Amino acid sequence: MANVVKKIEEQISTLSETDLRTFRSWFTKFDAAHWDEQFTRDVHAGKLNELAAEALEHYDKGQCKRL
Repeated sequence: MANVVKKIEEQISTLSETDLRTFRSWFTKFDAAHWDEQFTRDVHAGKLNELAAEALEHYDKGQCKRL
């Protein structure tokens, strides 16, 4: 796997400014979508329930600040 990553790094380092900008835009969207999918899986698996309960407890006690 590290070998594949190394090849990708080498290819990216040869991109023109225009192609790099295009790649960066694509990757930002790709990475955000991946993060959203992982977050959704974690929510459905109940991995955030304890944190949510703690946050609600702090809110109910008036321990949250408005930004």
